[in-house]
Amino acid sequence: MIKSKENGLLIVVSGPSGSGKSTLDNMLIKKRKNMVMSVSDTTRKIRPGEKEGIDYNYITTEEFEKNIKNDKYLEYASVYTGTYYGTPENFVNKMLEKGKDVILEIDIEGARKVKEKRKDAIFIFIMPPSMKILKERLVSRKTETKDQVIERFKTAYKEINEFNKYNYVIVNDNLDEALLKMDAIITSEKCRVDRIEELDVGNAEEIIHEILVDFNEK
Repeated sequence: MIKSKENGLLIVVSGPSGSGKSTLDNMLIKKRKNMVMSVSDTTRKIRPGEKEGIDYNYITTEEFEKNIKNDKYLEYASVYTGTYYGTPENFVNKMLEKGKDVILEIDIEGARKVKEKRKDAIFIFIMPPSMKILKERLVSRKTETKDQVIERFKTAYKEINEFNKYNYVIVNDNLDEALLKMDAIITSEKCRVDRIEELDVGNAEEIIHEILVDFNEK
């Protein structure tokens, strides 16, 4: 009766470091088999334990800058070390055309750039329960220096003030509940009227005639 668009959904997920967005994204991908994580290009060196094409696509600065000139990125950024990171638009489009939902886990600047180019994207912001809990999460990692934690905390304040630029906000105070909310968002987005390509309700007169016949026979 209803035929919906076969293209997948483009889902942009942002949130401060320590909000749990990566954990939620990975849980959602395991729950939804038809979903993939976008793999970014980067010019930084591969780190121990990382895999080419899974964690990142590792390319040279020359290759990256050539891609910029050829407008091959949905969004890209250069961090203070001079390292480039970018989302290849071709990969995203191929996955969407195959009907797969694609998650882009990017910062607020990247999300802003994607929003300018892709009106069809869904934007979800993952919020920590409180700044106190966020601080505890950052400190408990024990992977960064005190100064680095302070910088991340300052950045978190700026990012949280941008939450109203997103379509949805999820407060991650319980992983299972937050996952259910993310899953519900995807389900509801797939039911949007603007995703309907065809609606076939048949011939009204014929259906009414069949109903009358059924009543008369009973």
